Amino acid sequence: MSVSPSSSAQAAREAVARRLRELRKEAGLTIVQLAAACRWHHSKTSRVENALQSPTTTDIRLWCSATGATDQVQDLIVQSLNAESMYREWRHQVRAGLKHLQDSVAQFYRDTQLFRVYSSTIVPGLLQTEGYATAVLRAAARFRDLPTDDSAEAARARVERSRVIYEQGHRFVIVLEEAVLHCQMADADAMAAQLGNLLSAGALPAVSLGIIPMAAGERRQWPEETFQVYDDQMVSVELVSAEVKVTQPCEVALYLKTFEQLRAMAVYGAEARALILRAIEALH
Repeated sequence: MSVSPSSSAQAAREAVARRLRELRKEAGLTIVQLAAACRWHHSKTSRVENALQSPTTTDIRLWCSATGATDQVQDLIVQSLNAESMYREWRHQVRAGLKHLQDSVAQFYRDTQLFRVYSSTIVPGLLQTEGYATAVLRAAARFRDLPTDDSAEAARARVERSRVIYEQGHRFVIVLEEAVLHCQMADADAMAAQLGNLLSAGALPAVSLGIIPMAAGERRQWPEETFQVYDDQMVSVELVSAEVKVTQPCEVALYLKTFEQLRAMAVYGAEARALILRAIEALH
């Protein structure tokens, strides 16, 4: 198992590992004795206690039984499952198809009041047109070697999910690097439609759309990985291999600070529209 790049996820795993180690020591068992009682090699005990291997629910049950702590089984299982949910590899998330992945967060979007979105790579899903979303998701399906390409259905689900920007009770603060406008993820017609949609979305009362110009002078904050902040409670970070959910308040605060610095470098209104129009002209 690879170590999570998110300190939030790793800290949660280490908390479980630390408690299991404490239970072993409180029971007066050595690593070898605990392993014998659980019927596995002692190296596994060491890996679990050092958070290098996540324990399964069966592992936790055996561990607690061996240490006389069966009353703590359920709490440790829940804690361990929560830790693992913070770091979700894409290959696991897309097993049921790309459309299922879009549908799985639809209710979460409806429940969120304030969205803060920063993208240095592509147009965020909340603002994608169906043509652009189809191209993006088709590329993802090819890259993941998915046995079934349901990118067209997933794109429709993504656009349907994104209708939340037209519903009352939500606010959207979105910051894009100018390079996003010139990253041609789809053909010229689909790109023109997508850029036109940015012009329309940026005019919505609930949407604040900022663009950081490539010629912005000396930057106060370098481009970051794409991330979204939901109601000051959780940050979703998109990596090549996985989606990382950051929930520790101190880390969420760091992402909020980063977002505000990036937002301050962006241009809005007429200046942002001019950058989008320039990108549309460049298509031809």
